[in-house]
Amino acid sequence: MTMTLMMDDALTQLAREQMKTEIPEIRPGDTVRVSVRVIEGNRERLQNFEGTVLRVRGGGVDQQVTVRRIASGVGVERTFLVHSPRVEKIEVTRHGHARRAALYFLRERVGRSATLREKRR
Repeated sequence: MTMTLMMDDALTQLAREQMKTEIPEIRPGDTVRVSVRVIEGNRERLQNFEGTVLRVRGGGVDQQVTVRRIASGVGVERTFLVHSPRVEKIEVTRHGHARRAALYFLRERVGRSATLREKRR
């Protein structure tokens, strides 16, 4: 019994060390800019991915954010592990008004109909 408690403590301690502290509060409907480290050959660079948050899953170290944007008329979705070492930073550029936890209805929409109205503060 004590061995499992020690294991749990070690895992939570490890998870706490992996977590980032400067992550803003991200909600579905927000427009975010995610800076991702991309490795090409022996070079490493930052690539920005800006789009609307469709859903936020999990919590703690396992938190995932699915971001959708339209690139050259084609919808592109990427799921990011928020606390991954590959994710450099996440900036919220707009707070959109959403009444759902997952905004899958945006997949059928393109252009102006795919934009959410700004959240009133």
